[in-house]
Amino acid sequence: SVTSYKGFTVDLAAELGATALVRGLRALSDFEYELEMALTNARMSADVEAVFLMSSHAYLYLSSSRIKEVWGMGRSVKGMVPENVDLALREKFGSLR
Repeated sequence: SVTSYKGFTVDLAAELGATALVRGLRALSDFEYELEMALTNARMSADVEAVFLMSSHAYLYLSSSRIKEVWGMGRSVKGMVPENVDLALREKFGSLR
């Protein structure tokens, strides 16, 4: 499910009964940011664990910002994202201009 919230992620996790936050890592810069976030979250809640997953090589240097930029400028993202993401974009927003 998808939800929006205001406040701290660890507070939402507690409210939902979640015990883990799954985060994706692409590059070293992601690790540094996510480590800082995980340590901060651990200080606020010892009940929620951070779990890190590495991106597959095919998507290592892509970001949602870059995909939105390419799509927003009217170009296909086929081959840049998994097929189900490409399909979902086309279903939600229609064909490219």
